[in-house]
Amino acid sequence: MIIDVHAHYHPRAYNSAVSSFAENGGVANAGGMGRHPDTDDEADIARRLEMMADADVAMQVLSPAARRAPYSRDQAAAVTAARLVNDASASLVQLYPEQFKSFVSVPMPHVAASVAELKRGMDDLGMIGLNLHISALGRSVAEDEFLPLYEELDRRKGILFYHPCGDGIQSPMINDYGFSGAVGTSMEDAAIVLHLIAKKIPAQFPNITFIVPHLGGPIPMLLDRLDNQYSMQDHDLPEPPSVTARRFYYDTVGHGSHAGLTAAWKAFGADHVLPGSDFPVLLSFESYRETFSWIRDVEIPAGDIEQILERTAPAVLAPKA
Repeated sequence: MIIDVHAHYHPRAYNSAVSSFAENGGVANAGGMGRHPDTDDEADIARRLEMMADADVAMQVLSPAARRAPYSRDQAAAVTAARLVNDASASLVQLYPEQFKSFVSVPMPHVAASVAELKRGMDDLGMIGLNLHISALGRSVAEDEFLPLYEELDRRKGILFYHPCGDGIQSPMINDYGFSGAVGTSMEDAAIVLHLIAKKIPAQFPNITFIVPHLGGPIPMLLDRLDNQYSMQDHDLPEPPSVTARRFYYDTVGHGSHAGLTAAWKAFGADHVLPGSDFPVLLSFESYRETFSWIRDVEIPAGDIEQILERTAPAVLAPKA
């Protein structure tokens, strides 16, 4: 059975809470993502569970999608939204403990409040790690002001799942051409890997398990170039960039790209690739079952396919001693 580490959940009250966050780009639709079952409506939950059973998905790990993070300059509003989504997610997990787990969402960029919510989410609500969107109001979440979150998570030997915020890396060369979703999100994935390398965060916080979505964007194709042109000697790194990049885990959301999954498998190894769906985003293009079934058709050894689909995620999610 499959554990889907990248699945979105947007309770209706939470959608309403973040819909006014202009810094997030707003949420144009206070209901589901299009016609898809991402809310806490009873019918949406039932449909989600049906899709999971059909796709042989044993569990989803929940977090908000791009432009739905509880990030706002208004600290009180951000805290209210973060608590709302965490409480609602914890309630769903309590109802279906075998089918769902959740990452903690935090009220960025307010660091003390975010650390407090991380503690509450993990200690009181039983959540399994932290979700950070890749930037918070224009600041990379790898910046020094956010290090207290990493310190707290490192102390707990926790999981950190990143997600694009949907700003197209703030580039007019992406956004002005309408590529914020098609390309910008992959550039965000690459950016957080690069920022973690540059800031030496994995070396500072070796007990954190890092998960990057969407196969890492273009990172699988850049490892040798990074070693040559962003060398450890020139930038006082503790190890070559490719070594740091291979410490992370990457989910399989690739819109069915055999070339993309093959590149990630070759770059990182099957034991660092794990299932993700971006639920319910890809339902606009394929069934939930197809989001995983295509992986078995990729020209990768069968044992490695089984590692990716069945074994990597349970190992990553297992409690650390």
